[in-house]
Amino acid sequence: MENNILGWFEIPVKNMDRAVKFYESVFDFKMHRQKMNTLDMAWFPWKEDKPGAPGSLVYNEEFYSPSEKGVLIYLTTPSGDLNQDSEKIQKAGGKIVVPRKQISEDYGFIVVFMDPEGNRIALHSRT
Repeated sequence: MENNILGWFEIPVKNMDRAVKFYESVFDFKMHRQKMNTLDMAWFPWKEDKPGAPGSLVYNEEFYSPSEKGVLIYLTTPSGDLNQDSEKIQKAGGKIVVPRKQISEDYGFIVVFMDPEGNRIALHSRT
């Protein structure tokens, strides 16, 4: 296999304005919002020449519903400091459900949180 298995991801939302505000606040970036027929999407910044997969927040009442028990997406820590990230998550309206925890010496640490939309998301850091 030449490429990573993950090619794209979508995080369901109920309220796009609230979701964009949350992710922009936690990650300190601007999202590009695009309406495509019945989909309302806000794309995470992505650089084609860097590792990782592109993705978006997505709203469509018929096809998407946030869930705390569905797929778990691991995002890379925006600051490198999961404790700092946890504070930003809570200030932006999220809830920490698994505080900073070591996965293993080889794989680093995680924090799992609920975003304001009801999605369970994880942050990962090697340190």
